[in-house]
Amino acid sequence: MPYNDELAWQIRKVLARYPAVTEMKMFGGLTFLVNGHMCCGVLKDNLVVRLSPDDYEKALAEPHARPMDFTGRPLRGFVYVGPKGYVKEEQLVRWLQMASTFVSSLPSQKKGRRKER
Repeated sequence: MPYNDELAWQIRKVLARYPAVTEMKMFGGLTFLVNGHMCCGVLKDNLVVRLSPDDYEKALAEPHARPMDFTGRPLRGFVYVGPKGYVKEEQLVRWLQMASTFVSSLPSQKKGRRKER
């Protein structure tokens, strides 16, 4: 199982209110992008969230959250949240609000931008 389908469905419901949400298979799981920026995702049973520098530091102190270490080195700004950290809907919504607030503050990514010759 590359990613938890039920968690992906729950994320879709929460992110439905945001414009420009896309999905992409990445990191062996499923990621959700807001305005072209990775916001969150699902890898096996882990929720992956992208957070601001301040929220990242605070998140690491929370139970069931740990640095995303997909490559063997922590990827700063990205956090894995284990299933017990999002078991209640309000927990999941809180994580996704933090992530979407951060990526919504970033400039939009332009798709298909080509270099002019």
